[in-house]
Amino acid sequence: MQYLLVERGVSGNTVEAYGRDTLRYLSFLQGEGVNRTAGITPLLVASFIARLKSEGLSPRSRARTLSAIRMFHRFLLIEGYAATNPTALTESPKIGGKLPIFLSSKEIERLLAAPAGDGSAEVRDRAMLELLYATGLRVSELVNLTVRTVNLDAGFLLTFGKGGKERLVPLGEEAIKAVQRYHPAVRHRLEREGGSEKLFLTRLGEGMSRQAFWNIIKKRAGQANITRNISPHTLRHSFATHLLENGADLRSVQIMLGHADLSSTQIYTHVTRERLKRIHHECHPRG
Repeated sequence: MQYLLVERGVSGNTVEAYGRDTLRYLSFLQGEGVNRTAGITPLLVASFIARLKSEGLSPRSRARTLSAIRMFHRFLLIEGYAATNPTALTESPKIGGKLPIFLSSKEIERLLAAPAGDGSAEVRDRAMLELLYATGLRVSELVNLTVRTVNLDAGFLLTFGKGGKERLVPLGEEAIKAVQRYHPAVRHRLEREGGSEKLFLTRLGEGMSRQAFWNIIKKRAGQANITRNISPHTLRHSFATHLLENGADLRSVQIMLGHADLSSTQIYTHVTRERLKRIHHECHPRG
C-alpha cells in the first residue's frame, strides 16, 4: 500500500480499495495452503476470480480486484519477492455496456432549486450542487476543495484527480453566484477557530465527507421529487451528457472530467446516441 501511495501516486481511496482486495486474495491463498510466492499459479488466480463471481460480485468489482492483484504481483516482481507474475495472462472480466444514469435538464433544475431558503445548510447545499453540476467533479474532488483552490474571480477551480493529477476546470456563472453567496459569509458562520481549510464545512465546522454529501444529495433529491436512486456521480454523468448534447467536443469533455483515456469518455457518446434513438422512436411518425 505504501508502494501504491508513494511510488505509483495512486489516490488514497484507490489504495484503500486495493488493500481490501489484496487482503481478500491473501486470505484465499492461505485457505488454499499457499505460503510462498512460488506456489501462486495462473490457475489459482483464475480460481480466485471465479470464486468472486460465484459470490455474486459484479464484473466491474471483479475487474477492479484483478487490477489490485496485478499491481500486487508487479510489486513482488520489482522488489524481488517473486520470479514470475501469475496474473500476466489472466483476462479481465468483461464489463457489460451498462450506460450511466443521468438526470434530465428539468430534473437538474428541480434538484438545484431544492435547497431553498437562506439557512446555512440550504445555501451551502445549493453551492455544492451547483458546483458539482457545473464542473463534473468526482465527489472526492468536491469535498477536498479548499478556499484557495477555487478562484471565483478567474472563474476556475484547481482540483486533484486520480493519481494526484491536477487540472483546471471552468466554473459557470450560476455556480459562481452560488459559491459567492456561501463564501465567505455563510462559511464563516460554520467555521470554528483553528478549523478546516476545506471550502465546504459541516454544521460542526469540519470538512465535508463523501458520506455526508451523499446523504445531502439523497435528501435534496427527495425534496425535488426525483424518485430514481441517484448519487453524486449522477451529476458527473449529467454534466458530461448535457455538454455533449449541446455540441461540446469529446476531447474537451475528457479534459474537464480528468479522464486519462478518451475511451472512458466515449461512454457518454453512447448515452446521447441511445437518447436520440429513443426520441426518434417516440416522435417520428414511422418510428
